[in-house]
Amino acid sequence: MKLGMLSISRRTVTMAIASVGLVSLAIGAHAALNKRSLDAGKAIGTDHTGSIGRGADRVALVIGNGRYPDASAPLAQPINDARGLTAALRTKGFEVDVVEDATKDDMTRAIDRLKARIKKDTVVMLFFGGYGVQAGRESYMIPVDAAIWKEADVRRDGFSIEQVLDAMTEKGAKAKLVVVDASRRNPYERRFRSYSHGLAPITTPENALILTSASPGKVADDGKGQYSVLVTELLNNLNSQAGAATAFNKTRNSVSRASDGAQVPSVSSSLLEDVRLGG
Repeated sequence: MKLGMLSISRRTVTMAIASVGLVSLAIGAHAALNKRSLDAGKAIGTDHTGSIGRGADRVALVIGNGRYPDASAPLAQPINDARGLTAALRTKGFEVDVVEDATKDDMTRAIDRLKARIKKDTVVMLFFGGYGVQAGRESYMIPVDAAIWKEADVRRDGFSIEQVLDAMTEKGAKAKLVVVDASRRNPYERRFRSYSHGLAPITTPENALILTSASPGKVADDGKGQYSVLVTELLNNLNSQAGAATAFNKTRNSVSRASDGAQVPSVSSSLLEDVRLGG
C-alpha cells in the first residue's frame, strides 16, 4: 500500500512540475509576443517622420481637394500635387499630415492637429490645392462639402488662410511657409458675382513666406500634366539646396516662363532669415 501511495505521489509531483513548465513557457511566449507587438507599434509610429530629430521642429499640413460635387468634373491635379509634395517634404525632414478630399470637419480636425504640433522652434508649412474663394478681402480654402450660394456661405464653410496664419503665429511658430494652389475658376463665385475674382491678397504676418498660384485677382487654368504647373516647378526647386525664399521665387519665375506670362504666381515674404530646405 505504501509503495502504491509513493508511486501515486511521484506521479502527482511529476505532473505538477510539467504543468508549471508549460505555464512558464506560455508566460514566456506571451511576453515575447507582447514585446514584438510593442516594438512593431514603435516602428509604425515613427516610420513616417523620416528623421525623428528634425520631424519635431518641421511640421506640415498638406490638403488636396479634387472631388467637389458642385463642379462639372473632379479636379485631377490637387490629389497628385498633395501626394508629390508630401513625399518631397518628408525627405526634407518635415512631419507631414496629408488630407485628401477633405470635408469641413476633416479640415477642422487637420488644422487643430497642426496647431497642436506647433512649438516655439517649429517651422510650419501649409499647402492647399483645390478651390479658393475670396470674400471680405480674405482668401478662403474651400472643403469639398461646402454649400455655397452667397458670399456669407464662403465665410461659414470656408477656412480663412489669414486666420490659419494667425493661429500659427499665436502658437509661436519660428517660420511659416504657405503654398496656395487655388486660383482656379470655381463653381461658386458665378452664383453671386458676375465674374471670378481669384484670390485676395494674403496679409503676410511676421516671419512668413507665402506662394500663391496666381497674382491677386487673377485666375489660372489647370494644365494637362500629372501635377499643376505651380507644383511641378515647386518640386523641381525643392530638390535644390536653396532656401525656401529662393525656391519660391524660382518657382514664380519658372511658372511665368512656362505659361508665357499668362500665369504669374505671387510671392510675399517677411522672413527674418531664410529657411534652409536641404535634406
